[in-house]
Amino acid sequence: MQKKDNKIAIGADHAGYLMKEHIKQELEGRGYEVTDYGTHSENSVDYPDFAHPVGKSIDKGEFSQAVVICGSGNGVNMTVNKYSLVRSALCWNKEIAKLARQHNDANVLALPARFISFKEGSDILEAFLNSAFEGGRHIKRVKKICKE
Repeated sequence: MQKKDNKIAIGADHAGYLMKEHIKQELEGRGYEVTDYGTHSENSVDYPDFAHPVGKSIDKGEFSQAVVICGSGNGVNMTVNKYSLVRSALCWNKEIAKLARQHNDANVLALPARFISFKEGSDILEAFLNSAFEGGRHIKRVKKICKE
């Protein structure tokens, strides 16, 4: 797994907690410095409380990439995409993750913890981190997403 940057943010709700811990362990094992915005248990919480700090950290330039996780992945994905510099992609397989990076220059990976296994989560993460933006014809499209 290649690193563009050795720092990455992560956040999840209660449904994504176990997946977050698994992904966090993998990232740290590969030398990433992970900032964990929570949650820190399986006790019921509201996903925006953990997704907003991740989105803000991307907007402030504190991180170039992040991972957010909830049961379906939709709630955290919608929340972080409210931030102008975030391009979050909900990915349920490695092919979607690869295309999100190559064609959309996604900088946040949203995972649906209730619909993928730990192994699938690991494979999706690896595809996301190892894929690069292709540029070219995709540049003008990405600029239309984020009007900076």
